[in-house]
This record gives sequence, structure tokens and C-alpha cells, in this order.
Amino acid sequence: MLGSLPAPDAAVVLEPGAPVDVRLTLGVLQRGQADPTVQSRPDGVWLCYRVPGSGDPVTVLVRPAPSALTPGPVPVLAWGPGASAAVADAHRLLGLDDDWSAFDALLAPHSAGTSREAGAEGSAATLPHAVIQARRANPGLRLPATGRMVDQLLTVVLEQKVTHDQARSGWRWLVRGFGEAAPVPAPPGMLLPPTAHAVRRIPSWAWHAGWVQPAQSRAMLRVAERASALERLADLPAGVAAETLTAVPGIGVWTAAETVQRTHGAADTVAVGDYHLAHHVGEVLTGRRTDDAGMLRLLEPWGGHRQRVVRLIGLSGVRFSRFGPRLAPADHRRR
Repeated sequence: MLGSLPAPDAAVVLEPGAPVDVRLTLGVLQRGQADPTVQSRPDGVWLCYRVPGSGDPVTVLVRPAPSALTPGPVPVLAWGPGASAAVADAHRLLGLDDDWSAFDALLAPHSAGTSREAGAEGSAATLPHAVIQARRANPGLRLPATGRMVDQLLTVVLEQKVTHDQARSGWRWLVRGFGEAAPVPAPPGMLLPPTAHAVRRIPSWAWHAGWVQPAQSRAMLRVAERASALERLADLPAGVAAETLTAVPGIGVWTAAETVQRTHGAADTVAVGDYHLAHHVGEVLTGRRTDDAGMLRLLEPWGGHRQRVVRLIGLSGVRFSRFGPRLAPADHRRR
């Protein structure tokens, strides 16, 4: 027994030789505080999923290193039929194949500059102090690579053109209604995501109860129907995988980018078509709003690392201005 936990079926203690902030790195995989599949708890981050390829279920606990600011051991414990495979792939899950050294080398010479001083949009060669400071304050940030194409596609499709609350509610409804029990000792309320087969069997009328829009449910069914082929995209480069995903009806460039950011740890893949992202990037880097084309021009000097910059902008604490009323969609689930 490990405390109150049973002995794991497989375990490893990773020694990455660099800081790893487990909670920050894996936080992008958690869809809200009540996500049934990923939970950040006092003892670490718990994940319940099926191993790609075999489909074996697994419950994983990743315990944080003693410090998120300095190198230290990261214990990974796993239970269930997929335990050995999950432990073997733990380095990818934690983004340890994601090497920030080249980006940090680019960042160092410009640590005193700001892109606002650079003037016109697209000419930024440096980053604002707040963004540079975000990197200094978060040296353990990594870009996780789950390799689980279908799971990530389902979560991202539920985020298409809806509010935050709708997306989180839809994911909880889907997992609680059609997922399965995770291997012991998964914490109470945690479940495995639904299989592609389970998604295909959801009656058309049932999606309404989950606050899932018709366009979303159609896209999710197409993902489920192509699950085997889509899972193989995890072995392709991120750019190729993202382009291939857009051939699936209902999967656009935004959905593809948001997916490979998590499945591949794609350091250069930026999501265009986001309602707020371009405005945020523009205001942080130049002091004024911009569109997708302008955002890509601003990020061009950081080619190969554009998603790293976007993640740091999100951690910089700089908020962007919002205009107009917030969307408040009607909830017709009980009608």
C-alpha cells in the first residue's frame, strides 16, 4: 500500500533533469473542475483513459516534483490493464520530449525589450516584459502529448462555437452517461471517456439532453465512425495530422489545432478562428486588437515556437478588453 492506495500495477519515477510543473502542464487536459476524466487533487493529477491502440483502461496518478521551479523526481503510478503502456509513455504525457531550450535561447537576448516598442504590427521581434516574466515564473511548463486523438477530438468538438459552460456541461454529460468505470483506485466520480462505439450508439434525440448542438453531435459521430483511422494520426507530424483532420466533415482548422496541441504537444500550432485569441495576442504584443492574419504576422518571428508564446501570453496575467454583451444561450435541455 502507498498510503491509502493499493500498490500500482506499474510505476516509474521520472528524473527529467529540468523543472516540470505537473499541474500546469497537465492542466490543459482538464475540462473544468468537475471533469470526470482528469482531476488535479492534493496528491497529484489523476487521469483515466484507454491506451491508444490496445484500448486497455488505465488510471494514472502523476505526483508533482518537490518543486515546480527546479528539477526533481516525478512519480507516475498506474493501475489497470493499460498500466505498463501508460507508464512507458509517461514522458510524452508530461511533455518531456518538448525541448524549450531553443526557445529560451531566443528569448534571452530580448529579455529587456518589449514588442510595443517595436512599432507596427508584424514587426515585433521581442516580447513584452510580462510574457518574458511568465516564462521565468513558470520554468516547469511543458506541452503534453497524449497521443489520444479521439478523446481529444471529442472534447474539442464540444467547445465549437459555444460558451464555456455549455462545453463543460456537454463533456460531463457525455462521460457520466456513456463512459465506463475506471480501474481502482480512481477517485470517486472519475470515469473513462466513452469509446467510439458508445458514441455511435447514442440516440439522436439524446444529444439534446446534453446541451450539445446538432452540428456538434454530427461531427462527433463522424469522429467516432473514423476512430481507427484518426487514432493513427498520432504517429504523424503535428502539421500533417492537423491538415488531415480537416478532411473530416465538421472538423475545421480551429478544432484540428486545438486537438494536436494536446495530442502532439505541438509547439508551433496556433488555433485560428478562436473568438478571443487574436484579440488577446494583439493587445499583449502591440497594445491593440488584431485579427487572425495579424496574430500570425505578430507571431511569425517566433516560428517553431508560436504556441509556446501563446501559452505564455495566457500566463502573463495581461487581460484583454471585451466589447459587447456576453453570449447567454438559452438552455432547452428540459424542454
